[in-house]
Parts: sequence; C-alpha cells; structure tokens
Amino acid sequence: MTPTIRPARRADAAALAAFSARTFFDTYAGANDPADMAAHLAAKYSEATQAAEIENPVLVYLLAELDNLLVGFALLHLNHGPDNTELSGPVEVVRFYVAKEWHGHGVAQALMSACVEVASRRGGRTLWLAVWQENARAIAFYRKAGFTVAGRVTFRLGSQLQNDHMMTLALEPAGAPAVGRR
Repeated sequence: MTPTIRPARRADAAALAAFSARTFFDTYAGANDPADMAAHLAAKYSEATQAAEIENPVLVYLLAELDNLLVGFALLHLNHGPDNTELSGPVEVVRFYVAKEWHGHGVAQALMSACVEVASRRGGRTLWLAVWQENARAIAFYRKAGFTVAGRVTFRLGSQLQNDHMMTLALEPAGAPAVGRR
C-alpha cells in the first residue's frame, strides 16, 4: 500500500498532536521515566504547538495517510544545522514517526522519499537527523535510506540528557540528472 503524502494544514493540528504524542510515547515510554515522558509530551505535542509549527514558514510537516487515516508524519526544519557542526545547505528531519501497526508496510520509505524531495526542492544539500543511540530499528531504517553516522548530539527528555547519533544524507540539487541511475 502506498500512502498519500501531503503537507499539513492548520486543520490537522489536533489530529497531529494526538498522533505525535501517541507515536512518541509508543517509541520511548518503555525506556524512560514516566515524569520525563509526561513533561516532554506536554511541552511538544499540544494542539497549539502543532498549529504554530504548521504555520511556521521554516518548518514543513508532511503527513502520510492511507484512506484518509494518518499513519505517519515527518517534520522538516529548513536551513537548520546542528550546533557546532558545519553542513552544506542543512535541512533537519526533526521528527519522523510511523504508527507501529504500519511498520514494514512501505510507509516510512514513501515518507522519507518525500522528505528528500522536499528538502532538495527547497535548496537543501544535506538532510540530517538525530536518532537515539538505543533505537536500533530506526538506525537500521536510516542506514537503509542512505544516511550515515556523522557525529553525536544530545537530546533533552524531561530531566534526562540522552545521546543521539547525528546522521546525514547528501542531497542532489532539485532537477539534477541522476548520474548512473536508470
């Protein structure tokens, strides 16, 4: 099944907030302090926060839907690089989540392809992301998508500072011919 990928609209804020909180919780709750999880969810995934992010011109939300059901999303931050690291034309994949019941169904691949396309079209030269060093499934997916580990960054989850891999993917300029591909 191939999902429809589309930009988020203001009207999507409530559904996106609920979906984001659920997928973040499903992914990380088992390995983190409940108070830290609650603080993070409250700070990052309210309807108002999602609406503000949707309307921010340097952020791009991409929603993956199957039969109008939200099954995944990505959040890109244009022209934003990691602290203390120089990247050419950086675009950050801030969030990238697929509902666990849709893992292994091609949703993540379609969503990542859309991220690459949008980042390239918007002038990005390097797509980068931070992934928790203990999230082996995500790391394997990003490696399969062509990302490589290029450093380390930290992520604050409530009272905890966690170590993440910084992974990067070089992008072809939009409209450039695909050399060596058929």
